[in-house]
This record gives sequence, C-alpha cells and structure tokens, in this order.
Amino acid sequence: MLDDQSRAEAPVGRDAPAPVVARQDPTRRDSLRQESAGQDSSGQDSARDENTRALRENTRALREHTPQDEAEGKAKDSDGKDSDDQEDDGKQKKPGLIKRHPLWFVLGAVVLLLAAAGGYWYWLTFVHPYESTDDAFVDARQFAVSPKVSGYVTAVPVTDNQHVEAGAVLFQIDTRDYEVALQQARAQVQSAQAQIQGFEAQIQAQQGSIQEAKAQVEQAKAALQFAKQDAARYQDLAQRGAGSVQQSQQSTSNLQQQQANVDRTSAAVTVAQRQIGSLQAQKAGAEASLAQARAQEAQARLNLAYTTVTTAQGGRVVRLTGAVGQFAQAGQALSMFVPDDIWVTANFKETQITDMRPGQSVDVEIDAYPDHKITGKVASVQPGSGTAFSLLPAENATGNYVKVVQRVPVKITVENWPQDVSIGPGMSIVPTVRVR
Repeated sequence: MLDDQSRAEAPVGRDAPAPVVARQDPTRRDSLRQESAGQDSSGQDSARDENTRALRENTRALREHTPQDEAEGKAKDSDGKDSDDQEDDGKQKKPGLIKRHPLWFVLGAVVLLLAAAGGYWYWLTFVHPYESTDDAFVDARQFAVSPKVSGYVTAVPVTDNQHVEAGAVLFQIDTRDYEVALQQARAQVQSAQAQIQGFEAQIQAQQGSIQEAKAQVEQAKAALQFAKQDAARYQDLAQRGAGSVQQSQQSTSNLQQQQANVDRTSAAVTVAQRQIGSLQAQKAGAEASLAQARAQEAQARLNLAYTTVTTAQGGRVVRLTGAVGQFAQAGQALSMFVPDDIWVTANFKETQITDMRPGQSVDVEIDAYPDHKITGKVASVQPGSGTAFSLLPAENATGNYVKVVQRVPVKITVENWPQDVSIGPGMSIVPTVRVR
C-alpha cells in the first residue's frame, strides 16, 4: 500500500528524474545486520516493524535525492571505501620480509658474492685465458743466392719453389778458367820448392868448403909453428957464429910466409861462413815464395770449388732467375732461398703482453690452411715496440701528442710445420697464446 502511494506521487514524464536507489551507509548496514541477527525467532513482529521503518526511510531518501546529491554520494561512498580499505590495510600490515628473515638475506648476499667471484675466475681461467691477434705473419731469414766467382752458367739443376736438402747443387759455373789457374798455382808451388832445394844444396856445399878452409887454417898454423922454431934456431946459430946470416934470413922469411898463410886460410873460413848466411837468406825467400804459391794454389782450388753453388741448409728455392748460358758476375743474385727454419712474428698490443712469458703454449692458425692445427711456443718477447727499432723511429717530443697503443713483436716457434702444404714468409697467421 505504501509502495502504490510512492509510485503515484513520483513525477511522470520527460522531466521526471531517473529512479535512484539510495545507498545505505556500510556501517549502518552492518549494524542493522548485526541487530537483525541478534533477534530470536520469536520477534517476528519487531522485525516486520523494522522492515517497514527501513522502507520508509528509503522512500524519503528517494524523494529528496538529486543528481548533485548522487555525485556527492558516490564520492562519499568511494571515500568511505578508501578509508575502509586503508583501515583494513593498517590492521593487516605486517613486518617486512627482510626484518622477518635477516639471516637468510645475509646468506643469500654471501652466496651471490661467491658466485660472482667464481664466475669471474672461471671467465679468466676457462673463457678468456688467451691473448690473440691477427697482426702476425710467417717470418724467416731469407737471402739471395749468388756465386762467388764470375763465369758462364753451365747447369741449373733446380726449379722454382723446389725444396732442397743441405749440400744440393743450385748452379754450376764454367770451371775451365779456374782449372787453368789452379794448375798455374801448382806450378808456382813446385818452382818455389825447387828453389828451396837448390839453396839447401848450396848451403851444404858451402858448409863443406868451410870445413876445408878450417883444415887449411890448421895446416897453416902447423907450418907457422915450424917456421917459428926454425927461425929461432937459425938466429941462435948466427949469433954464436955457427950459422950463416943467409940461413937466418931465409928462416925469418919462411916464418912470415907461414903467418900470411894462416891469415889467408882464416879469412877463407870467414868468407865461407858468410856465404852460408847469404844462402840461408835466399832459402828463406824461396820458402816465402813457396808459401805464397801455396796460398795461390789454395785460392785457385777454392775458386774452382766456388764454381759449384750449393746450399748450406735445407730450404726452398724461390724467384729463380739464373739460366744456362747466362754470364754471372760475382755477387749477382741468381735466386732467393728460404730456409726450413721459419717462425711466426706476432705483433701484440702492449696491453696484451702483461702475462706473456717465453715457453707458453700457442695455437697457430694459418689463414691459407685453416684445417691444419698447429701448436708452438713463445720463444721471446722483443724488449721494445716495433717502431722503436725502425729506420725512422717516431719522435713525440714536438707537436700534439696522441697516445696510440704500441705493438710489440713476439717470436713464436712452431714445433712441426705441415709438410703437405707450402708455407713461407709473409703468410698471415692468427696465434692464440695461453697466458694463464
């Protein structure tokens, strides 16, 4: 009955406001529920009265409601909900997880630090224990092959890029001129030897003459002694009147002759001895000539041997320019030679050689033959950058200085070069050195 009355009083038409259901206060709604729940089953009348009262209040609120009031009500409702939520959050707010479990967080931080340190160590040891560069190449002490004597090339028993062993013949020079020179040197040696023998014979003969002269000296001395005695006897007789003056004078003359004979034979001995000295000097000259002739013979023999150009070590013949019939001058390059003793020169940055030491293992990769796995060792690290030993080293004392990372040459020796491929100076290499 009350519902019919409210419908009749409500405005009808376009201007009639839209029916709005009044929203109750949540606090009041909860209180009403608590009150209704607190009533026992015997108070049905009182419950009916309460329902009637609530219906009246709703009707009154419906009549007095406007759109502005509706917006304000919504705002109040939202504010009420927010306040209720904040109150509920405040009631339900608990201590943080870190405050409730501090020990676990400390242990977790320690584990993370240990894991980071272990990862860094693993990266240094297993992931990045190497230093590598692509600024590396094969190096060797290649040199030009030249004859030491001039002549026409009569034979070239090798070809371009051929590998030869030590002692192999590369070129043959015409030997006829050098054979003649060797024969002449041998003849000079023989001539000098003959001269020496002649002087030795003369010296021996002169020594015989000296002995003969000495014998004559002794004979003259004996005659002189007899002449002295004879002269003394005749003088004594003459003084006593028993002898003649003529005999005394004759004995004195004989004494003088014997004295002169002794002087002459003694002088002959001296001359003979001096003649031996002259002969010995001539012999020494002949011996010097013999030594010179023998040196010329040795040089002629060497020149003859130089007509055969051989290798002193194993390697490869490259850039062969000599040909049969060509006249080769002494020192003229006829080919280039690359020894088997080759190595790798790697130009590492100066920041890469901090832990690099001789003896460290190296993995070598050849750009031309990437399928070949080659190993080697660090032989030495040059004590200085590559530019420091160049012909015109850089001068940084003047002008604006710009720091540039320098390159340091490192010599790497390879244990076993592959024999089935051709490897030579200048080929690009990528070495990887294990520095840790």
